[in-house]
Amino acid sequence: MAEKLSPQTALVHSAYVPPENFGALPVGIHHASTVLFPNVAAMRARNWKEKSGYTYGLHGTPTTFTLEARLAEIEGGRHCRIAPSGLAAISLVNFALLKTGDDVLLPDNVYGPNKDQAMWLERDFGVTARFYDPLIGAGITDLIQDNTRLIWTEAPGSVSMEVSDVPAICKAAHAKGVPVALDNTWSAGLAFPAFEHGVDIVMQALTKYQSGGSDVLMGAVITNDDDINHKIELAHMRIGFGVGMDDVYMVLRSLSSMRLRFDAHDAAARRIASWLKQRPEISKVLHPALPDCPGHDIWLRDFSGAGGLFSVTFDPRFSEEQIDRFVDGLRLFKIGFSWGGAHSLCVPYRMQTMRKTWAEQGGLVRFNVGLETVEDLIADIEQSLNKMAA
Repeated sequence: MAEKLSPQTALVHSAYVPPENFGALPVGIHHASTVLFPNVAAMRARNWKEKSGYTYGLHGTPTTFTLEARLAEIEGGRHCRIAPSGLAAISLVNFALLKTGDDVLLPDNVYGPNKDQAMWLERDFGVTARFYDPLIGAGITDLIQDNTRLIWTEAPGSVSMEVSDVPAICKAAHAKGVPVALDNTWSAGLAFPAFEHGVDIVMQALTKYQSGGSDVLMGAVITNDDDINHKIELAHMRIGFGVGMDDVYMVLRSLSSMRLRFDAHDAAARRIASWLKQRPEISKVLHPALPDCPGHDIWLRDFSGAGGLFSVTFDPRFSEEQIDRFVDGLRLFKIGFSWGGAHSLCVPYRMQTMRKTWAEQGGLVRFNVGLETVEDLIADIEQSLNKMAA
């Protein structure tokens, strides 16, 4: 006869176990801080660094393991760890591979918070951070020092859109035993097969196309290298990055439509970029699929798509005040950072404050083309350009 429990204890220790063999398309949401073990031997046998079992919620549940496995599949990798944001994923890479006395190389067009973190590592942690021309290609070999431990790449740059020769950078780095990390957020792992081009570590901001809803902050680090993965796992544990299971589920739910959404963003952005190229107010259209964009030939060689993000530079005759008025005058393009969601976005940038060298004279505006009807978006840009010019 089962022991009779008090009502309160019975609420905490319910005897009910749901029937097995439940089948459904969505991945289950497994919330957990505490993970239970059947006995002490099982507890002592499990290793949080391996995904053969569960030890504590911070190290993963079936929900996070599933998302990590699917992200690795998309990128063609074997190991993946998710983090609370794209910047958190960058931090995982930096703190896993860099220590006092080390040197890290970053392209001058790298994601702004990554640049800021590198400068912080230099200022407060004794790591040397140096910035290189994103179009340097194989010439990066001359910058690699004996203490260089990591090279970051980004293709294309998330604001100025230069497309780096990632294979050439990887070849030069590997010749000197240095791993290469790529911020592959722009292509979502769909348009640029990073590992096929020599990259050792892929970082992604899942906040973008993987989420698709402008409502989730998350990042991922993916690799095929067991030693690098071990260092990533240690950094993940020591920093204590945790991700909420409901957010993980939202990304999982969106993955099945990501390719369709990415292609729709891509097609719409190319049409709008080509239309903008004909406008007299625009000096250059910095879209990797168009010839104005530095590194366009590399994009043609290495990429299979472009997504919805691109930038333009205005004719120098237009002042910053006028360009700001153009952005303010848009009705469908909202002012906000990030990309990959259904809503179109637009942001003006002061490039001279972001780059060591910036040759363009006109102001720069970045567009994220969402999933609205293209003709409506073009009409919106046109009405605001006309008002600005008037």
